[in-house]
Amino acid sequence: MTDALDRIAAALERLAPPPAPDADLNAHPAYLWDGRALTAARGFAPLPLDTLTGVDQQKTALVGNLQRLAAGNAAHDVLLWGARGTGKSALVAAAASAARVALVDVATHTLDSLPHLFARLGTTARPFAVFVDDLGFSSPDEARTLRSLLEGGAEARPATVRLLVTSNRRHLVARDLAEQDSAINPRDVVDDALALADRFGLSLGFHAIDQDTYVAIVAGYAQAYGLNFDAQDAINWATRRGSRSGRVAWQYVVELAGREGRTLPR
Repeated sequence: MTDALDRIAAALERLAPPPAPDADLNAHPAYLWDGRALTAARGFAPLPLDTLTGVDQQKTALVGNLQRLAAGNAAHDVLLWGARGTGKSALVAAAASAARVALVDVATHTLDSLPHLFARLGTTARPFAVFVDDLGFSSPDEARTLRSLLEGGAEARPATVRLLVTSNRRHLVARDLAEQDSAINPRDVVDDALALADRFGLSLGFHAIDQDTYVAIVAGYAQAYGLNFDAQDAINWATRRGSRSGRVAWQYVVELAGREGRTLPR
């Protein structure tokens, strides 16, 4: 009987092996959380903060908030919302690096494991920014879970840990109720999302940019990496893509570097 139980236990361990040990929480600038363990982010190379153009107010607010966190002072959870490709994620990485706050990248499907992550991060005095990119919910319960973690949960988060969340929509709600047809009561979904958005002490909006700002973003990148560019060529690139954004500007700079046989850090 004992042999049979040992074989069953061994088989279960093979099917669901124990998580790898966490990476040293004081040794790396960024980490990845898979719901079970923390691993060091390889090749973490955020853009220099001064190359991010057209988001000066957002940059000042986010860096200032993270600097307070790094100094051991009160700091806000942050919601960065707005148009796609406007630099929300790039700013998060650059600001965390500038403020000397370790970044922890969390996949949205692991939100229910955040209490375990907070418990592990609380074992060190190092400040952490837990980053959830492009937040969306497949069920109302997920929004309620995150809301309780932000405020009102039974167990407080470590004072050294704050959440940074990006979303394409200010109130974290779907574009229309048709996107929520799986919900029993769509109004409840909207109310939960609005209640969640209100829990963020700092909300930063990112908006579509005009042509001059787009060219200025390209110019900033080109100067930072020693690349020559023609403004009209950059405009034509954006026209062909059907969009002007920080993301498209970066993609154009990657194209420039490729033409010159150069590489870029990301």
